[in-house]
Amino acid sequence: MKVDVDSSALADAVSWTTRVIDSRPANPLLAGVRLHAQDGQLHLSAFNYEVSARHGIDAGIDEPGDVLVLGRLLADITKTLPAERTLLTTSGSSLTIRSGKSTFTLQLMPVDDYPELPAVPEHLGQIDAQTFIQAVYQASVAISREESRPVLTGIRLQFHGTDLVMTSTDRFRLARSHVTWTPVDGAVDVDSLVRGSLLRDLARSLDEHQNVIIDASADDATLMGFENANRISTTQLIDGEFPAVDRLFADEYPIQAVIDRQALLAAIKRVALVAERNAPIRLAFAGQELTLSAGASDEAQATEVLDVDLDGNDITVAFNPSYLVEGLSAITEPFIRMKMTTAVKPVEFNGQQEQDSNESLDYRYLLVPMRFLS
Repeated sequence: MKVDVDSSALADAVSWTTRVIDSRPANPLLAGVRLHAQDGQLHLSAFNYEVSARHGIDAGIDEPGDVLVLGRLLADITKTLPAERTLLTTSGSSLTIRSGKSTFTLQLMPVDDYPELPAVPEHLGQIDAQTFIQAVYQASVAISREESRPVLTGIRLQFHGTDLVMTSTDRFRLARSHVTWTPVDGAVDVDSLVRGSLLRDLARSLDEHQNVIIDASADDATLMGFENANRISTTQLIDGEFPAVDRLFADEYPIQAVIDRQALLAAIKRVALVAERNAPIRLAFAGQELTLSAGASDEAQATEVLDVDLDGNDITVAFNPSYLVEGLSAITEPFIRMKMTTAVKPVEFNGQQEQDSNESLDYRYLLVPMRFLS
């Protein structure tokens, strides 16, 4: 193999591809990144049996080739290359990397023994990258860290016509984003469960100026693919039934309050400074005021009062302050609408553009109150 390539493009491609390589792969070959040079393209690929990553960049191909080298080491090298162009050449059992006056030699791994990457499923449809990124960010708020319950570590993706709904829950809260996308088949109806951490990692690496193509096959419900800017990722879907969460949303909320989002977030963060670990922060609604408080009589205490637009009876609810901040931070509108039934039933949070406008249901955050001593 003899390849001339832009150093920056190579570094970016290697960094993106090798991110799926496990620190301690079960199979030593999975520590490698595969470089395949042909027809003016250098194709890079990596795999860990659950996730695959493929990236193609333009290159000058004097001699085509197919090699496997240690991925993390190649990533460390390519991000420090000194010159604008890099020459990759193979000789015998080694790969030589030359950039400016720097030269590195890496030993080749047996490429013929490298596992075959899964085939990319057929196109399901596409979505604007910025829309996809925001939807993943919002929906991932409530993913669980309990590896013993894999279904709770995932984000449920429901594709129904032009609607795409993403949902996660850790049993204490629920996050749901609703966006519009463009399916290949307008009658599409697909329900998949993808590991939330993988979707978040994917969203962080997307080119926001290009659409995201989503791949899935009706004949294979175990795999989903995502394409963007010559990058292709596939992931194994989580096998299991997502909890029946729709029933958690109340048909009616007799108590509703509208609050300035930034003011509420700032107040929560200040008051929570005195809250012990896992201790709740209390929100008491009375008249047109909200009093936030934390701490106990024999400990540090804090209170703060905010103006609110309250419709309904007075009520006091308490929440885990971290869960509260995470959910409110995912809302993009300047105002928050809190919708309540009782002090112990889940509270729904939505955003809205104006204090007197209707709430948006594009993002719905449901949080279970904590019990507290009055």
